[in-house]
Amino acid sequence: MKIAFVYSGQGAQYSGMGQELYDNHEIVRTLFNEASAALNMDVAALCFEENELLNQTTYTQPAILTLSTAIDALLKEKGIEPEVVAGLSLGEYSAFVKAGVLDFTEAVKLVKKRGQYMTEAVPLGEGAMSAVLGLDRETIMEACQEASDLGVVSPANYNMPGQIAIAGLKEAVDKAGEILLEKGAKRVVPLQVSGPFHTALLQPAAEQLAEALKEVTVNDPDLPVVSNTTTKVFTTKEEILDTMVKQVMSPVYWEDDVRAMIDLGVDTFIEVGPGKTLSSFIKKIDKSVLTLNVENNKTLEKTLTKLAALKSDGHI
Repeated sequence: MKIAFVYSGQGAQYSGMGQELYDNHEIVRTLFNEASAALNMDVAALCFEENELLNQTTYTQPAILTLSTAIDALLKEKGIEPEVVAGLSLGEYSAFVKAGVLDFTEAVKLVKKRGQYMTEAVPLGEGAMSAVLGLDRETIMEACQEASDLGVVSPANYNMPGQIAIAGLKEAVDKAGEILLEKGAKRVVPLQVSGPFHTALLQPAAEQLAEALKEVTVNDPDLPVVSNTTTKVFTTKEEILDTMVKQVMSPVYWEDDVRAMIDLGVDTFIEVGPGKTLSSFIKKIDKSVLTLNVENNKTLEKTLTKLAALKSDGHI
């Protein structure tokens, strides 16, 4: 058995996420306290209490990173470690922390800045994202090119077979959606996000992130990390630095990432962080692999029980 940890991206957040684990495990409280000290704010309150900040990109990103890293530490305490890691967009930073590329406190401050830069790159209301269901990559690319006379629109997230998100300026995204329905899309679903992430419109954010990264220590990875942008395993810190900047304004090839991990021998995926979105994608990509997730006490116990059973059967 070969285990990969995969880390939740933005959009997975919800009020109350991680509270059970925080209440029951000291290691989780420790990580939350470290994040609160680094950001000079109460990260537990941000995650657990009803508030308007949690869905604002600037705060969503450090909140999810904190919870994912805290769950990581808890799994390590329980003797569960991955052999490969990857994360969806923001989740890639959780993978970097796990692989020793970034120090946690530096990472949590960095992703708060990243969220702020992404928010400021395109004025609120000017950008949009939509999920396109039931069409292939080539058809979606063609529709985006047809609609691009109204402005930037392009594929942003290759999530799984039959689900690709497009993003860009609102008019162009709406036009592309109409074209895609004409071309046979089952549905085109507008997404509730604050900007056209992973498109050329995020270039200002990429440039600001490049400056911020000059103040951060980046190390060579001590675990294989599969890139959203290249779908290959990172090899050096220089490659990571370069790709971190590109990733903000480049498509996320999640389907390809999962296939790359399977090619590396991964047969068990544990989703670390809020929600089960990545698990649902992975099941659609390859039904033969085992998917588990950890976001609360129930899913923690289920995952530990399943892995213990596999170990007793000689699979681990």
